[in-house]
Amino acid sequence: MKSDVVFLLDVDNTLLDNDRIVADLRRHLETEFGTASSDRYWSIFEGLRTELGYADYLGALQRYRSQAEHGGPDDHRLLLMSSFLVDYRFADRLYPRALEVIGHLAEHGPTVILSDGDVVFQPRKVQRSGLWDAVSGRVLIYIHKEQMLDAVQRQYPARRYVVVDDKLRVLAAMKSVWRERLVTVFPRQGHYALDPINIAEYPAPDCSIERIGDLADFDVAKLLVAPPKELS
Repeated sequence: MKSDVVFLLDVDNTLLDNDRIVADLRRHLETEFGTASSDRYWSIFEGLRTELGYADYLGALQRYRSQAEHGGPDDHRLLLMSSFLVDYRFADRLYPRALEVIGHLAEHGPTVILSDGDVVFQPRKVQRSGLWDAVSGRVLIYIHKEQMLDAVQRQYPARRYVVVDDKLRVLAAMKSVWRERLVTVFPRQGHYALDPINIAEYPAPDCSIERIGDLADFDVAKLLVAPPKELS
């Protein structure tokens, strides 16, 4: 059955403060394993992200171990980092009112998590943060979600879509495909959203908000009919 509108919600730095999670991980690595091991892990992480196109924290740990087994610097204590990631209290890093926003939007149409990431850690992050249950299990995780719009439409057909994402690049790519069927909402949260180079490079979204919680009080019907450029 085709919905009138489906709301597509990003996770990292949209509903969940991923910058704080990364800061916590950096602090943990330096404190528990030392600067050298920490720097080496992040070097591997950045190389893998360039290679894959998404952040893979556990994949970087696996590559760290593989390099150690083939003659690289070894620190088996770093393997304990996996427990830090797996057991992390992601619910504590939800932005204020994030779950309230999901509930508010759900009064007007299905809410769907639309995220990029790996097939192990990203789903666990969504589950342990409470987002999985908040959207009743409607979760899509891809490598490049902006390239998977046909799959999104097949899974959740709708006459219109609203996408909320902190990356202008993603919003612009989706808008170029769905055009007037899509309303783009840009929360100015996290390092991508605040990067002046990104702001200058991509077209303005349909609507910008200072924080995700602003959507909890907004008239969604107005957003669909005539989205304001700024929502405060």
